[in-house]
Amino acid sequence: MGLEGKVFFITGGARGIGAAVAAEAAARGARIALTGLEPEQLEARAAELGPGHIHLEADVTDSDSVQAAVETTVAELGGIDMVLANAGIAAYGSIETTDPEAFFRLIDINVNGVFRTVHATLPQVLERRGWIGILASIASYSPLPGAASYNASKAGVELFTRALRAEVGWRGVCATSIHPSWIDTAMVRDAEHDLDSFRDMRARLPWPAKATTPVARCAELIVDGAEARRDRIFVPKSARLLFWLRNVLTSRLGEAFLTRDAAEMVPKMDSEVVALGRSVSARTAEIDHIEGHPTAPAAVERD
Repeated sequence: MGLEGKVFFITGGARGIGAAVAAEAAARGARIALTGLEPEQLEARAAELGPGHIHLEADVTDSDSVQAAVETTVAELGGIDMVLANAGIAAYGSIETTDPEAFFRLIDINVNGVFRTVHATLPQVLERRGWIGILASIASYSPLPGAASYNASKAGVELFTRALRAEVGWRGVCATSIHPSWIDTAMVRDAEHDLDSFRDMRARLPWPAKATTPVARCAELIVDGAEARRDRIFVPKSARLLFWLRNVLTSRLGEAFLTRDAAEMVPKMDSEVVALGRSVSARTAEIDHIEGHPTAPAAVERD
């Protein structure tokens, strides 16, 4: 599936993986509809792509907002061939101390937002026998203490993608789950800046779970996978090993390995987020309107 002339609809496109995929796809001839919640950033990213691309403010927690972005894309670019459901946030903090409202907001963005995006774009993609990529994670099948909300959301969208593939694959649409490990984005950098426990946890992970991939390389692998219409994309490619080992990771032995440092790391993470005095990064508070909650930590950031 070559990208020349294809219309590519991307959520969460103002920065990070979304912006990088937009740049890579545009370089291969796609016309980009870049959507998100940061109009100035979107405008700047679209300008970098050059003529023939559009940017639209859209909130994946609002069905009307997503539908309006889809309708504008169809009106201005003639349809939608490809979709990247990328918008998402991550949360840190134990289930005991996480602010329920932050948890609910994460699920609404990471899970319900994927549904809203796919539901609104699917008629166009079906008509063109196109491609839908959904950002899951290696966290879809390798849970970590202190990240229950993120793990739950990414496991959910992986199964959502598999169900979607069963429903529309026979109609010519490719539905792909995308499983990055750690990507060099603001989300990861801000969490490392805020939380020593996050840095320590990453340092203790075994290869390939601890690998960090440049965002441009991540985008290249995603676009390669879209062109090849792969069912799953792993970033880096070595992350496929964790997929093959998923039954081990979910066994009693695997869970014991993954939680071996929980008694040390979970209290440390919770105390650090409380000391931080907010449940979200300044960037996320501004973009996603999640209030700080210093007594119920959930440090979050956009993908």
